[in-house]
Amino acid sequence: MHTFREVATAAYCPRKLYYRHRDPEADVDVPDRVAARRELAFRYDELLDTDAELLAAPIAVTPTQYRSRLGRLRATLDDWDGVVDPDAREVHLSGRECRGVAHKVVGDPPRPSLVFAGDPPDEGVWEPQTVRLVAAAKALAWERGRPVETAFAEYPAHGVVREVPLTTRRKATYRSAVRTADAIDGPPSRTDDRAKCDPCEYADNCGVTTRSMRSLL
Repeated sequence: MHTFREVATAAYCPRKLYYRHRDPEADVDVPDRVAARRELAFRYDELLDTDAELLAAPIAVTPTQYRSRLGRLRATLDDWDGVVDPDAREVHLSGRECRGVAHKVVGDPPRPSLVFAGDPPDEGVWEPQTVRLVAAAKALAWERGRPVETAFAEYPAHGVVREVPLTTRRKATYRSAVRTADAIDGPPSRTDDRAKCDPCEYADNCGVTTRSMRSLL
């Protein structure tokens, strides 16, 4: 059974998943910076109400912007109270195809919320995060025996929380990622998107090279 992280990686770069499978240190502890940002997702009320805490927090925008964003979320987000004070935290879920951790389980009907330490896109969520959200929602639905049609994506360093409908297109993206993960038994083709290689911890071993001008001529 795949983990949520594995199917998300398959959506991002199958070759990266291949190398991660072969890496005995792939499941190391969460970096301190990531852990500190994730922790913000459990402190929204505190950050709204306490200047000192907000000024010391590892946020990626100004305190004024952060507080303004949280204020808008409090006024407009479906089940803000559930996101701030979830029914369950760090919940291990195991579905028919995937297993992993939902950082929060919110409300009734239950919905998973996943907390991402990076930057949000202008709209929606990044494709690998879409896959991870669908995986979590399907696992939660499998365990609870009831449909789960939305999830939450949180970017707490930016004060951004988005409710994500699990549309047919998003589910299809998830199914494609599962098929990709199922099929990996050797190194997949290298990606054509070299921007993905820059932050990848396996770039030096992957065999992705930049051709010289001389070789091109």
